[in-house]
Amino acid sequence: MITLHWVYALAGAVFAAFALLGVADRGNPRRWTTAAFWALLATSMWAGDALGDLGNGVLVLGLVALGALGLGRGNGVVPADVRQARADRFGNRLFAIALIIPVTALAGTFLFKAAPGWFDAKQATLIALALGVLIAMTVGCLWLRASALVPLQQGRRLMDCVGWAAILPQMLASLGAVFALAGVGDVVGGIVQQAIPQGSLIGAVIAYGLGMALFTMVMGNAFAAFPVMTAAIGIPLLIRTYHGDPAIVCAIGMLAGFCGTLLTPMAANFNLVPAALLELKDKHGVIKRQVGTAVPLLIVNIALIYWLAFP
Repeated sequence: MITLHWVYALAGAVFAAFALLGVADRGNPRRWTTAAFWALLATSMWAGDALGDLGNGVLVLGLVALGALGLGRGNGVVPADVRQARADRFGNRLFAIALIIPVTALAGTFLFKAAPGWFDAKQATLIALALGVLIAMTVGCLWLRASALVPLQQGRRLMDCVGWAAILPQMLASLGAVFALAGVGDVVGGIVQQAIPQGSLIGAVIAYGLGMALFTMVMGNAFAAFPVMTAAIGIPLLIRTYHGDPAIVCAIGMLAGFCGTLLTPMAANFNLVPAALLELKDKHGVIKRQVGTAVPLLIVNIALIYWLAFP
């Protein structure tokens, strides 16, 4: 049966390839630390279960140390003029390669669940996503007549541009779980309740909406901020004290958190990766463009919680 372990093995192989190709890149002044970083990540994917809690903790500290030392940027193997020529030749048809991935993920989610003997039905989407990446890479190589090393080299170049921020989402999601278990929500709730005027519903709603956005900006992930702020304000004040609709409070609260995602470099997968993909000179250019959207949306979300959750 194909399980999630196969996906981890594939991801580990990709990061191991990044490490090996990085060592050979003499144009990267920090090639050894960069290669070691991706090698540790590959080790985590391949042997995370066997390492145990202590081993994984040491591995994470190693990643932090290498990130602090600084990672370099690799050189691309496809010259800019060649890329421009291919873009002019194929045009928007190149997007068909990228669309293979979500189409395969969607189809596989339904088909793989119908074949429980072959695939782990609980992880059907992730397995299909990995399969979609392999299919897209194969189609791209055949269509563009590129070597199988080209997508690995270009992937390494992109990951080197993003650097240590590439693993921020996983780190911050883990931090959110640790905060929830440590009772940070209770502590934050006690502080916030002292600041909110007694009996002020609007004050509690504003505190919850702003808190979701601010904690998301700090933690880089609305899903990490959600258990903390919901335990601090959402459940004790908005739901229990003021009898708000739990579904509306939680759903729109998440939307308020997503507004914070648009405003922080900690959300690397949303705000730093696009800047690297587009090779923007200003790595925070995406965030600056999103401020005008995020702030009004946050105000609207807070208003919607107040209007809809408390009839």
